[in-house]
Amino acid sequence: MDLPFKKYSILYRAYSLGIGITVHIAIGGDIIHQHPSCSGEALGATSFEDFKVFTEAVADLENGVLLNVGSAVIMPEVFLKSLTIARNLGSRYSSFTVANFDFLEMYRPKTRIVEWPKSLGAQGYTVLGRHSQTIPALHSLLCL
Repeated sequence: MDLPFKKYSILYRAYSLGIGITVHIAIGGDIIHQHPSCSGEALGATSFEDFKVFTEAVADLENGVLLNVGSAVIMPEVFLKSLTIARNLGSRYSSFTVANFDFLEMYRPKTRIVEWPKSLGAQGYTVLGRHSQTIPALHSLLCL
């Protein structure tokens, strides 16, 4: 793909490595939603497809890792619903890891990303600080 800034793109890096990545939107929450050619139908359809893909991944989260980076509302709610669906359809968990990265601790990420999964057997972590510091630090730890 000839994309000029792909070396900076998390989405492209995940794609090139075959790692699943999803996008969950709140229609009206981004400036592009004001553009006359923006299609609410397309945004809704693709976000719903990503919800289904994400829920399938959550169903297979045993021994996996989920990171929430800077989403105080959307991701905690999407994860909670996906985990509930997966459990209702028979997924059982005894070991997985979740972490919330943000600059301050907020109710939804704390309860839905960290605390509730811990009650299912997950290891849950809260990492507070600037993303410009915490994400490179995580990268350094993973690349040791």
